[in-house]
Amino acid sequence: MRKGEQTRAAILNAALELAGRDGLEGLTIGLLADRMQMSKSGVFAHFGSREDLQIEVLMEYHRRFEEEVFAPSMEAPRGLPRLRALVDRWMDKRIREVTTGCIYISGAVEYDDRAASPVREALVKSVRLWRSALLRAITQAKEEGHLRADTDPRLMLFEMYSLTLGLHHDARFLREPGAVEMTRVALEKLFSSYQRG
Repeated sequence: MRKGEQTRAAILNAALELAGRDGLEGLTIGLLADRMQMSKSGVFAHFGSREDLQIEVLMEYHRRFEEEVFAPSMEAPRGLPRLRALVDRWMDKRIREVTTGCIYISGAVEYDDRAASPVREALVKSVRLWRSALLRAITQAKEEGHLRADTDPRLMLFEMYSLTLGLHHDARFLREPGAVEMTRVALEKLFSSYQRG
């Protein structure tokens, strides 16, 4: 990797940390320049604008999410084993992000009522891709006969997503000590309620 590419990768790493902590809107060229001990123009040369930087951060977060959660889960057999692998890895990532912050969740809070923008659209696209992968896995688990025939995949997805948002809220915001364990128990109850007897 060339020096310019190494610098850009280091800036992106620092930007991911800052965005996890302060949100995408808290991410500025000046703050990043201070963190990297660079000039603003030096950071600007790698990304062009604050908006470009925010989009690059989202794309890198999504790439890492796919690498850590999605890709290894695809090695599990189709159906319930794959769905469980996706959810387990997703939960593990959420638990780690209780201390560092989740860009998808904080971004949703920041951009939920904003007008369309390239940053909002990039965020929505990433979240929809992940939700589509989960929905596909739920549907396949139902088709394989691992889930009850009356399973509504969209409802199950909503319930799973709600539990992970609850984890973020209780563990990160309220700092409830039992939030992680309660979420794991709730997810297991959810899976049990949908599995064929």
